[in-house]
Amino acid sequence: MTATPKVQAADATRSGQRSVKVSRQGPSFIMALPAVALFGFFALVPLVGVVVISFLEWNTVRGSIEWVGTSNWEFVLGDRDFTWRALQLTVMFVIGSYLFQAPVALLLGVFMAGQQKYRAVLSVLYFLPLLFSSVAVGLTFQSLLSPNYGISAALDFLPLPNDWLSNPDLVMWVMIFVVGWCFIPFHALLYQAGVRQIPETMYEAATIDGAGRMRQFFSITLPQLRYTIITSSTLMLVGSLTYFDLIYVLTGGSPANAVRILPLDMYIEGFSSHNLGNASVIAVLLVTIGLTMSLLLNKLSGSTKMESDKAGA
Repeated sequence: MTATPKVQAADATRSGQRSVKVSRQGPSFIMALPAVALFGFFALVPLVGVVVISFLEWNTVRGSIEWVGTSNWEFVLGDRDFTWRALQLTVMFVIGSYLFQAPVALLLGVFMAGQQKYRAVLSVLYFLPLLFSSVAVGLTFQSLLSPNYGISAALDFLPLPNDWLSNPDLVMWVMIFVVGWCFIPFHALLYQAGVRQIPETMYEAATIDGAGRMRQFFSITLPQLRYTIITSSTLMLVGSLTYFDLIYVLTGGSPANAVRILPLDMYIEGFSSHNLGNASVIAVLLVTIGLTMSLLLNKLSGSTKMESDKAGA
């Protein structure tokens, strides 16, 4: 008994759909292989190397390499009291940087999202700090904050401190400001893009209902920027664990190691004290803290649910 033409056509359609489905699954995995290979080569392989070095006594002056097991870990986490001091400074720096950068970047991003021409001009000026080299920024602020020819000397009629970088109680807040000045433009750009994706109909409806600018900001703008805030916050907090160049150029960790946070401590331990084993332990600690912080932020924020935050979705 032969199949009817309709049945044959249906079977052909089903087989065609199955073949298309298989062909779509195959190339998608193959196309991801280069990215996976590059990530493994430039991220996972060095990370494994750092973990291995953390179990070695590697002195770059003597050139000796010796397997010491967990001795480096015991020294850094136990006998070396400064590790916990550096961790406290790191926590203070991360929290202070976030509390300064987050609201300023959000407000600037919302302001820059306007269509007025003067806002476009100001947006260019706000974005300029992100284009400058960190070393150039550090040297510039070092001159501006100098007690001999900096702001304090130029504005001597104002009650400004003249020991911006030499006062242990003041230098941490100076570093938080300088780092924020450099990286706020990037996060403001994220918020600007997020605000421009919010449908104008939502603001028009709110205006008709009598909502003012402040009510629209808290009832429309902030909820619609939820995932942008999550992304920006993750980058701010985890990125604060990598700030090294600005702090090193401006202070070198001085005075009294008041800003010797973990990234700077890792550099000094590895390249000034010539002990790559201890420096690798600190590097593994930084990676662990950064990954834990990132996973917790994504878990607590609920961003893994992939819910849409667009109107009507």
